Amino acid sequence: MVAVLTGLCLIVVAPACGERGRPSPAPPSASSESPTAGDHDLTLTHNGLDRTYLLHAPPGYDPSRSPALVIALHFYPGSATGIRELAGLEARADKDNVLVAYPDGVAGGFNALVCCGSADDVGFLTALTDHLVQTWHADPNRVFLTGISNGGDMSFRAAVESTGRFAAIGVVSGGYSGKLTTAASYVPKSPVSVITFIGGQDRYASTFRTGIQTWQQRLTCRPSPKASGVPGVTHTVAGCADGSEVSVYTIADMGHSWPGATTGSLAASSAGLSATDLMWDFFAAHPRRA
Repeated sequence: MVAVLTGLCLIVVAPACGERGRPSPAPPSASSESPTAGDHDLTLTHNGLDRTYLLHAPPGYDPSRSPALVIALHFYPGSATGIRELAGLEARADKDNVLVAYPDGVAGGFNALVCCGSADDVGFLTALTDHLVQTWHADPNRVFLTGISNGGDMSFRAAVESTGRFAAIGVVSGGYSGKLTTAASYVPKSPVSVITFIGGQDRYASTFRTGIQTWQQRLTCRPSPKASGVPGVTHTVAGCADGSEVSVYTIADMGHSWPGATTGSLAASSAGLSATDLMWDFFAAHPRRA
């Protein structure tokens, strides 16, 4: 959908297709792949394609401690540096000893639910997760996926199709929609918790709301309102029959953006809450369930 995907690129892209993340001022330097702290510019070959990604290992990185892993997916058209700048994940990663990976989509996008491209991105994200668990010793029970727009849509697709890989996903300005989702059976086969952020002024807001309602209905989740503590922000939390949880924030005055971000083309610094902080705490509370 617009971001987190559609290519119909017009069903998911208007704002996203026209919004590019600016390159970060200090891109990570290339390095050989070795499990050490720092910023690494890496490549993983999948289905005959060399897929690039950035990997941030915190200063306290210790492979013997099996750190959690967060994989962050960019909007369309976009890049790893764009989502790295926008999401601001690394301050929390450094504090909590968490690995953060930023994959590049093919030709600026991921083959998500409504766009973009035809690459086997589910297979790539599965292979990347397995590689980071095996080589960088990430904890397989604490692997999380986040993304905005096209990257958000891709997070939903991977949650359904990469069975057992992701404990939870954090979706910003993205949704569960498109042809694949018309089948009632198109839901995760093992529990995947979801936290999502929807802007009330986003042109795709109704699509995103309908999608998360469908997700909750199919998984027999029972949402109830919670106090957000922020004017203009509504929050619901739902426990689901499979043991997963769904947390939905709707920011009335926000468009197609990342709430709380201060840099990047899709930043919404005045949203009144930080999607990064809220999803980080959500991830910490939702390791993979058996």
